[in-house]
Amino acid sequence: MDLKQCEEEARQAALKDIINMFQRPDQLEKLEQYRQRVARQKASVEALLKSGLQNQLDGVRVGLEQLKTCLQDVREFKRSMGVVEQLMQGVPELYEALQDVRKENIKYSQLATAVKNLGLIYNVEASVQQTMTLIEEDNLLYAHQSLTELENARDDLLDELHMQPKQHVSDKITFKRHFEKFDTVSQALEKKLRFILSRTLETVRKEPQIIVTALRIVEREEKSDQFALQQQKVTSFLPPGRPRQWRAMAMNVLKEAVVTRIESSNREEREDNKMWLVRVLEILRQNILVDLRVVKSLCVPCFPPHYNIFEEYVKMYHESLSNYLKNIAQGGLQDNEYVSLLSWVINTYPGCELMLHPDLQVNIHQLAGPLLPPSHLKALEDEYMDNMKRNLNGWMATTAQEERNDWFSEQPPIQTDQYYHSEVSVIIFEMINQLLEVTETIHKDFTFRALILSIRQLEIFGKTYMKYVVDLKEQHFRNRDQNKFFTHYIIAIVNNSLQILNVAQQIKQKYWPNACTEHYEEFEQLLQTFQRIRCQAADFLLEEAFLDLDSHFNELFTKKWLTSSIAVDTICLTLEDYFQDYNHLMPINFEMVINEAQNQLAKRYIRAMLSKRLARPTSDCETIKNRINLEANKLKKIFDKIAPNLSLNDSPLKLISMLSAVLVCDVEVLLLDLHTLLGNYPSLTEDQIVRLFYIRNDVRASEIRQKVQDANQSKKAMITIDKQDCIFKEIVFNDKLW
Repeated sequence: MDLKQCEEEARQAALKDIINMFQRPDQLEKLEQYRQRVARQKASVEALLKSGLQNQLDGVRVGLEQLKTCLQDVREFKRSMGVVEQLMQGVPELYEALQDVRKENIKYSQLATAVKNLGLIYNVEASVQQTMTLIEEDNLLYAHQSLTELENARDDLLDELHMQPKQHVSDKITFKRHFEKFDTVSQALEKKLRFILSRTLETVRKEPQIIVTALRIVEREEKSDQFALQQQKVTSFLPPGRPRQWRAMAMNVLKEAVVTRIESSNREEREDNKMWLVRVLEILRQNILVDLRVVKSLCVPCFPPHYNIFEEYVKMYHESLSNYLKNIAQGGLQDNEYVSLLSWVINTYPGCELMLHPDLQVNIHQLAGPLLPPSHLKALEDEYMDNMKRNLNGWMATTAQEERNDWFSEQPPIQTDQYYHSEVSVIIFEMINQLLEVTETIHKDFTFRALILSIRQLEIFGKTYMKYVVDLKEQHFRNRDQNKFFTHYIIAIVNNSLQILNVAQQIKQKYWPNACTEHYEEFEQLLQTFQRIRCQAADFLLEEAFLDLDSHFNELFTKKWLTSSIAVDTICLTLEDYFQDYNHLMPINFEMVINEAQNQLAKRYIRAMLSKRLARPTSDCETIKNRINLEANKLKKIFDKIAPNLSLNDSPLKLISMLSAVLVCDVEVLLLDLHTLLGNYPSLTEDQIVRLFYIRNDVRASEIRQKVQDANQSKKAMITIDKQDCIFKEIVFNDKLW
């Protein structure tokens, strides 16, 4: 580093700072302050430099002292290693010299062990018998102490034998044969412990000290196992029968007892009681709740804390119960047994009735997971859905067939509050509602699946029902004397369809999840199906009525009609007679039939008006118009009479008077009238207008067509405001007249 260069750079930097500091004359007044501040900064920097330098020097001094000490230690270690090497040179000779001493030491050790256990060796039979007596008398701690002493003595002898350089097989066989009765004592004690532990939940209520004694023995054996395994790492000798693993044995015994407890709950079969599964599950719930209460309150104080006995018992019950329920499911379930099992597994078992009971408070999903795996639950749900589908198919097919049989019986339909109906809607929806109420005990998603399945099956029923209704109508129309209650049952069918629509809406409101749009089109399709049945059956009613009126409609707008009102009077009387039966329709259905009857009547009357049966001079058109208006009023009065409470302001019969007014209009202003007419009723065709003017024979068809075309060209595009305009679309003529 160039000091002169550094000094010059510092000088230049200081000069630059001074220039920046004293740019104005008034800043010279602070010269002394700047000088003092710089002096303080300089003194501070110098102090820091001195302190840092002193610290560096102290560190160097300490490091030198440590190096000096290390050097002395290395020299001392080198000197000691030299002494050790000199001493080690005589070890081989000393090893050879002490060979005899070593042999004598081994013999002495063996003899000392033999002398120490001499009494045991000669009294093996008596010791074993004494220990067995203690076991039989339930003095288990003394028995275990005696067994431990016997085994310790045996193990010491075997350890000495193991340490001999040359081991003889005959010696091992002799030892094994001499001490083989120890295994019998150990097995007897283990059997006793197994018996005690297998009755833990019963014993702990009356004599908990017995359980504590058994567990103390188990824990002592666990410590002996650990000690034997540790010694094996040092001496490679492992006493016979070790490790015994009696803690694992104890837990297996407890688990076997739990399995037996679970399996003993099934005391009934399906043949004995249809509710067998419900009873079995309730017994299981009660038994598990009682047992786990005992474990939590009585077993926990008796077992060592590291056993976590309550959690372990919960897991054992959980695993055993899971296997038990799987076996039940694999054995085959029927009908509501699926629901009982699913509801119990999903709701009852993890809920407040069992695991979340105030006395237990176990979060079983967190501790042990689900009782049955999701795939198994899904399979059970699918099986139940298949079973439910078969049942619904069978029930609905039977219901539809019974309903059809009633139609051809000699008995009229049921009448309640003057309205005809049958039990079909009640039967079906009671059945569906019961199924949905049952599935609701499981979970909402499962209920929704059942709801969609019910909708699909009801849609199938609706199609079958519609087919039967059509068959009923066709058979009746082939021979109208065969079924005297045809009208009554058709009325009942219309009412049934409305009831089904209403109840379907109620079930949807009750079970359909909020804001759920999935499968909504299937529900709409169901409503459309039964709405079609309702409308079709209503059409059959009117078709029967108008079938009797065909001949009278054929008399309209003929020469006979000009002089007689019999045709219209007969039509009015016939409709009035039929509507006496239609009073058995529910009010909404009655209104629908009234409206449809007006539409049919208007269409048939207008069709007769346009049928080109009558052609008269202009002088007669006023009379024809008056007659048409008179008959239109007669027809309106019929509906006013049979339906006084209904508003008939939008009656399509007004079209009859509207068309009659065109018959007497002036030809000069016909274009204007046609313009207004076509503007209000754009569905009115050119052919229909030409047919209307056929009644007055003073205007040629070509002239009418031209005026209609002119009116169509000059009118503005508009949307029809009169809902009766669609009637003209339904009046279609073929070349032949009727």
